Amino acid sequence: MDKTAVIVIDMINTYDHDDADLLIPAAEAALPAMVDLLDRARRHDVPVIYANDNFGQWRSHHGELLERALAGPHADLVRPLSPDEDSLFVVKARHSIFYETPLSYLLREQGITHVVLCGQVTEQCVLYSALDAHIRHLKVTVPRDAVAHIHEDLADAALRMMGRNMDARITVARELRF
Repeated sequence: MDKTAVIVIDMINTYDHDDADLLIPAAEAALPAMVDLLDRARRHDVPVIYANDNFGQWRSHHGELLERALAGPHADLVRPLSPDEDSLFVVKARHSIFYETPLSYLLREQGITHVVLCGQVTEQCVLYSALDAHIRHLKVTVPRDAVAHIHEDLADAALRMMGRNMDARITVARELRF
């Protein structure tokens, strides 16, 4: 039987970057599905891991990233998804949640063989993370309503690629059972 973890990608965010105006509406649309997914995962004792960009702030830690995002103008997108006391947190610097992070080790130590990816950006960080999970022989699920995009056409193509080329299960959040 597979042990699952939900991984929240780049949702601790100030939205002070290029393409934020295109991303924010998609993040707002995906927020309810993400909140429900995290609530259900936590109720079933499924590990929730945040993998978040450090935005080039190499002296920061997850608490500072969260404080900065909650103090920003888009705190309404961050607050409902804030890590709880049981959440794990991995800081990343590039697109993939695996690139130069301890995530592979963490997943192996926890016995996790299946990852559910939610967050942003579908056609960038989610796509590259799904590929890196696949090449590590992890099962991948992506709930299409719990990921946010910048360009809808590229996100649709990315989801098709994840399903076809990476054997990812593409579903909707409410269909996931823990």
